[in-house]
Amino acid sequence: MAKKDDTRRALLSAAMELFAERGFDGTTTAAIAARAGVTEMTLFRHFPTKAALVVDDPYDPLIAEAVRARPSDETPLRAAVTGVLDAWAAVPPPETVAVRERLRLVAQTPSLQSALTAGSRATEEAIAGALAERTEPARARIVAASVIAALNAALLAWSLGDDPDAGTALRSAARALEVE
Repeated sequence: MAKKDDTRRALLSAAMELFAERGFDGTTTAAIAARAGVTEMTLFRHFPTKAALVVDDPYDPLIAEAVRARPSDETPLRAAVTGVLDAWAAVPPPETVAVRERLRLVAQTPSLQSALTAGSRATEEAIAGALAERTEPARARIVAASVIAALNAALLAWSLGDDPDAGTALRSAARALEVE
């Protein structure tokens, strides 16, 4: 497992370096693989697309568990928003820096914005699945979609700003949803 994790980290690092140097659209998967010291086939074993190097979200299980852990008497919206805030608080600072860099790239690259929306679908489904344990499925999906839209907007704005604390942006999203 360690070799797989090392390869994944090397690919992410190489990709972000090249995106910074050449831009997302000016970087090929062959160049990323070469910089990471692996084959292009290896890159695609870890990431199905070049965009996945930027928008892949490993936090879905953490988010779903945080939503499930919320008190059962909370409304689905409060449980979803507070669960996301709880999950984000568990992300270590070095990962927060990497998330910000990736989101800044998305905010500055129109071709990645639709990939973020598509990539957020798994997070939305994880939240909806957790909420379906406390409310009807249609309401769970609506709440999850609303939370993801607010989360993405807040995080993209944060990525372009000066505040080092993403929590500020997430709490702003919570207030916009009238949860905080």
